[in-house]
Amino acid sequence: MFFYYTCCLICGERSAGLPVLLESDPFTSVVTSMTGVLPTMTVNLGKRIDIDESVFGQRADLNQHLAHECFVALARHPHRELIADRTRQRRTMKSGFLLAISYMLSRRIADLSSKSRIGIIFPPGLGGYIANLAVMLAGKVPVNLNFTLGAASAEACMRKAEIDCLLTTRQVQQKMPLFPWPESGVVDLLDAMKALPKAKTLGLLGLIYLVPGQLLARWLKVPSQGGEREAGLLFTSGSSGEPKGVVLTHRNILSNCAQIDASGLLPRSEKIIANLPIFHSFGFTVTLWFPLLRGCEVVTLPSPLEVKRVAEAVEAEGATILVGTPTFFKPYLKRVAPEQLATLKYVVAGAEKTPEGFADAWEARFGGLYLEGYGLTETSPVVSVNLPSVPTGVPYPGDSGQGCRRGSVGRLLPGQAARILNPDTMEDMDVSLVGLLALKGANVFGGYLNEPERSAEVKLGDWFVTGDLARFDADGFLFIEGRLSRFSKIAGEMVPHGTVEEALIQAYDLLECEVPMLAVAGRPDAAKGEVLVLIAASELELELNDVRDKLIQAGFSNLWIPKVIKEVDHVPTLVTGKLDLRAVNSLAQSED
Repeated sequence: MFFYYTCCLICGERSAGLPVLLESDPFTSVVTSMTGVLPTMTVNLGKRIDIDESVFGQRADLNQHLAHECFVALARHPHRELIADRTRQRRTMKSGFLLAISYMLSRRIADLSSKSRIGIIFPPGLGGYIANLAVMLAGKVPVNLNFTLGAASAEACMRKAEIDCLLTTRQVQQKMPLFPWPESGVVDLLDAMKALPKAKTLGLLGLIYLVPGQLLARWLKVPSQGGEREAGLLFTSGSSGEPKGVVLTHRNILSNCAQIDASGLLPRSEKIIANLPIFHSFGFTVTLWFPLLRGCEVVTLPSPLEVKRVAEAVEAEGATILVGTPTFFKPYLKRVAPEQLATLKYVVAGAEKTPEGFADAWEARFGGLYLEGYGLTETSPVVSVNLPSVPTGVPYPGDSGQGCRRGSVGRLLPGQAARILNPDTMEDMDVSLVGLLALKGANVFGGYLNEPERSAEVKLGDWFVTGDLARFDADGFLFIEGRLSRFSKIAGEMVPHGTVEEALIQAYDLLECEVPMLAVAGRPDAAKGEVLVLIAASELELELNDVRDKLIQAGFSNLWIPKVIKEVDHVPTLVTGKLDLRAVNSLAQSED
């Protein structure tokens, strides 16, 4: 019955006779001394914003191992229902059961490969949590592979990561026939679970309930020294180039989880919808490792695109927080009834700029707050976020008392520092001016996998140059003005592609379109250096003269007006819903 129950949880089949485990006290945070440093934080304006980055980085808990911290956290309240998986029928798993299964699997995983990294291919759900935790408990590095990539890119990622073992299930393989599955080394997680010794697994579950987590972790020799050791490898989406392997350490992930916790954004009393891919940094850190460490309940669904299923889950589970991208949120306005999202306190949007007016439209329809944030894979990922209220003890500049400011991506999370650099000279500018955003903190990665030259392009010592153009206001709110790569220098003037796109979206009333209908890119021009090219869905039937008239009416100069329109069936996008900038730029360069 034990293993029948476990297998049903992973594959979504009906189970019966589930053990009833009593609930008691709420989870206690595993991130020790999390708020102890907050009252000492200081913020300096001028050419740098520093929220006690150096003091935060000296915390001893950041040197721990994710496996150890998760083990202790899950063992502290083994009765707590942690995951509600709605892949098929609703299945739940409590913290103690998740820990027992994952630890026993870790003993098997340790013998599967001599390599340090193990590949994982799962959509969001119980399988992904068990696989990642088991790999971590085995002292190895989980590599959640992007199964939406083309075969060549996926093979390149596996080759770069030196992976010879993949964890998945036969059901997942059948749903992804185009993925380049290797002939050997693919391990079915269900088969591995069925092979576990029942008596030992049940005995471990009993020990988890009876023995203090710290003592049990020491007795079982759970890895405890993490720090700067590699904890995860994520491959960037490749929106503006070939995918790069971003090496995240235990220190990076533990830091970002501590920073998120200190912000108060995801209290353990809330229930989060977890439907973002775990091969992307937000799904990996925020909806996988953070709940394991912090104990906030998650409701998993395999895809953020199935908005009706997500809305049904929010309503049925009483979920209070939804995370995603503006592109993923757009369909809700037309397809979801407001009462279905009545329990949501707020949604958190990131990965792309929120179109002007969309946040107001969301709040008017659904009532909850719309909070925009900012992050990158290289920062583990969360850098800043708007909040319902200002965290206690963080002396941000200004005295507005606001946690949220429309148009911004919020304030920096505690424990980070930021500079604004002149894009031409790389010298410091006043943070109120628009320039290149550079970040420093324990959550910032050390470099790309085996690519020192590409790492050197974005690192200035301990500082990470994001490639985003940004500024801070007097109250410390961060405003992202666009990516440097998304500007064209025309007759000496910097023209932002995103600003032109937003004006055209407004002019042609495309705000509520569920997918991007247009994009702007640059093409070399002998006379003016560059000209703008408008990539537009053919169904719009745009004409250059009309585009020109609308932009002139909006107050744009001639330099900001596209000189070419290229019609396409679909504007290229990534699985995240963001524009595929690499494909967009390729279209703009082609002369046909």
